[in-house]
Amino acid sequence: MTTINKPNIIAIASGKGGVGKTWLSATLCHVLASSGKRVLLFDGDLGLANVDVQLGLSAKHDLQHVVDGKISLKSAITKYAAGGFDIIAGRSGAGGLASIPAAALQNICQDLLAMADQYDHVIIDLGAGVDRVVRQLAAMAALTLVITNDEPTSITDAYAFIKLGHQAATGTEFRIIVNSAQTREEGQKTADALQQACTKFLNFKPELAGIVRRDTKVRDAIRAQMPLLTRSPTSEALADVENIAKHLGGKT
Repeated sequence: MTTINKPNIIAIASGKGGVGKTWLSATLCHVLASSGKRVLLFDGDLGLANVDVQLGLSAKHDLQHVVDGKISLKSAITKYAAGGFDIIAGRSGAGGLASIPAAALQNICQDLLAMADQYDHVIIDLGAGVDRVVRQLAAMAALTLVITNDEPTSITDAYAFIKLGHQAATGTEFRIIVNSAQTREEGQKTADALQQACTKFLNFKPELAGIVRRDTKVRDAIRAQMPLLTRSPTSEALADVENIAKHLGGKT
């Protein structure tokens, strides 16, 4: 398994689907790019990819073409002009990607590590769960942001992801983001629950990277297939993501 932790690679994980991981990945990329950074978004949700769908982007090439040997990983890059960053799209419903051979996945990881030198930030939008593809892609990142919300199953699954990653000792740092919090106070309670579980059973406390408040403008932007920064630049949720971007520290 690839265990080189590139300082400029950040993995976005959730453990559980449906917590806003892909939306947050794309929004974080847009925020970073708007500050003049060179950013690549890698859709690592192999088999259920939807970054391009959320952004209303039609990618000419995707990861399936890479796996099939038709193009190189670099050739799969799509310029997302509206957001000012690059995207490597997956393919929704592509079961072949979800069960990608170990050698092919290793080649993609090595190529992505090499390409990372051309960017200030590489964001990997991981699939939900803790399968081997998710774990191998996450192992490249120096920082993994684990997304949760206040649902008990979301907290439990986020803990499971952190536990497996911590036990694997790949060297990545884990931080928590609470998404869709009713208030900052409620978000802090959710973070406290997850942190307490990690402290009690894993003997370490992952840092809280930020709380993103529940905002109807997020759903509106997703339905419109537009980035939140474009659709609602003064929204509360966007302000929260901007705050997260400012406090990523040395991992960016």
